[in-house]
Amino acid sequence: MNRKLKFAVLSMAALIGLTGCGLSPSTGTVPPAGPAEIKPLVDNAASTSVTVTSKAFTEQLLLGKITVIALEAAGYDVTDLTNVPGSQPARQLLLSGDASVLWEYTGTAWLTYLGHEKPVVGEEEQWQAVHDEDVANGIVWGNPAPLNNTYALAMNEETTKRLGISKLSELQKLDPDELTFCVDPEFNSRRDGLTPMLEHYGIDRGSEVSEDNIGLYDVGAIYQATANGACNFGEVFTTDGRIKALNLTVLEDDRKYFPSYNAAPAFNGEFLDEHPEIQQIMDLIAPLLTDQVLMDLNYQVDVVGREPADVAFEWMVGEGLISEP
Repeated sequence: MNRKLKFAVLSMAALIGLTGCGLSPSTGTVPPAGPAEIKPLVDNAASTSVTVTSKAFTEQLLLGKITVIALEAAGYDVTDLTNVPGSQPARQLLLSGDASVLWEYTGTAWLTYLGHEKPVVGEEEQWQAVHDEDVANGIVWGNPAPLNNTYALAMNEETTKRLGISKLSELQKLDPDELTFCVDPEFNSRRDGLTPMLEHYGIDRGSEVSEDNIGLYDVGAIYQATANGACNFGEVFTTDGRIKALNLTVLEDDRKYFPSYNAAPAFNGEFLDEHPEIQQIMDLIAPLLTDQVLMDLNYQVDVVGREPADVAFEWMVGEGLISEP
């Protein structure tokens, strides 16, 4: 079975499974919002329906709730279909027209949905490639946010001070004994994972990085292991709130090895043709969503324990997008 067909079969099976379980609008409510930079659109009041979906992890819930709040503030009749378990089911909702908009990641679309083996180098170039190809699937990509939730390596505070480096290219000048890594098994073995990353930065796995210097952990355990000094360099995701909570320092990918995973609103094409003004609303939001912003918002949910809708609302008020009612 070829890769694209396999993904399609898995996607449909997952979607059928969700339907069988009674997929329904999110039970989480969002606070009512007053107008600010986002204002009611007189010609598209409550008579215009829009369905917002998202995947089920924290960052996606935040982006989904931001969108729900924004569109309600603009006067739309919004169905909140956030918190869908899995990327493929969320994608299928958009493809079928059962959802109108979903924040998606360029790298996910290019490598997973569109079935390409290698990423396109450059954030803008990757977005453009996804935008151009996905039109044939009836999906229109809006302008991307600066946030790029991709892989990275991070150090704890002590290691940062001791080694005095800030870029991945500087790994090459370290003593091999310092090249210790905490990674998950998938990243350790995949063909765009640890070994080719080291090669990209001029480091040979084997002669310079021994197998004893590579510790394998569950993804969630890597952050604490890195903070505790189990290794000098831990695999992280650039917008994860635990980076802030544990005071980790992310190394700059200065030779652009990791794929771009910029978030952008993806629209069902038929819906957008009927309501193009919604893209203008999303264009107000996207430029404000940076790595640091999402790291802070994720921190509020994952570490402090707040509700995504409340965190989203507070941030939007602070940015002047909406107001307290």
